[in-house]
Amino acid sequence: MSGRPQPNEAASYYATYIDRVAGDDVLGELAREMETATAFLSRISEEQSQHRYAPDKWSRRELLAHVNDTERVFTYRALWFARGFSEPLASYDQNIAVAAAGSDGIAWADHVAEFSAVRSATLHLFRNLPEEAWSRSGIASDNPVTVRALAYIIAGHSAHHFAILRERYLS
Repeated sequence: MSGRPQPNEAASYYATYIDRVAGDDVLGELAREMETATAFLSRISEEQSQHRYAPDKWSRRELLAHVNDTERVFTYRALWFARGFSEPLASYDQNIAVAAAGSDGIAWADHVAEFSAVRSATLHLFRNLPEEAWSRSGIASDNPVTVRALAYIIAGHSAHHFAILRERYLS
């Protein structure tokens, strides 16, 4: 995989996530984050995991379930385009997903284990892509996106939410 995505490889609103990834080694960043995030998340108790920093905000369990679900969606998009499929992929509404997930009824330890499993699968997919697959692209949520940009979006999206977890939920 060569270099960072260019601005035309994803919709402009994804720059928020792409810019959170330092350097050109997105696979290294995904692997490092799996280790550091799992250690960090494991220190949150079952009771603490149900905390919301405001009444209308997600619980910590819902936030982590959102990270897991979103990583699955973006990894599926990367797989779809990397394998040469050209049909556009639908949008993903995070609020519908969170409302339907029942995340507060799932143990925190299970959410943390799920994050590790999802991230491990993500890493296996990206590590085994042929070089030419990284520049393949398609349409998702009515916007063009490359496989390379999706890898950066995944890493930046989870980094974004873990920063929110530290800043707003644990302060």
